[in-house]
Amino acid sequence: MKLFATELKGKTVMTEDGQILGVLVDFIMDTKTGKIQSMLVSPAENVEPRLFKTDPEGRLILSFKAMKAVKDVIVTQLAD
Repeated sequence: MKLFATELKGKTVMTEDGQILGVLVDFIMDTKTGKIQSMLVSPAENVEPRLFKTDPEGRLILSFKAMKAVKDVIVTQLAD
């Protein structure tokens, strides 16, 4: 199944082991290759932003190996 990126915005982002990271705000894309580099996520209350790369507004910049949308949740495998 294919989805537009805009359909994923506002969905909850969680890791494969069930940790909720926050809500998807946008994607960061490489304009040369056209590939999505990372997700921009508004962090959940229980997430410690200092453990992640963040933008000036405190949103998490998450690099990932894979992701899949399941109903209202995006399950992601974070890159090392």
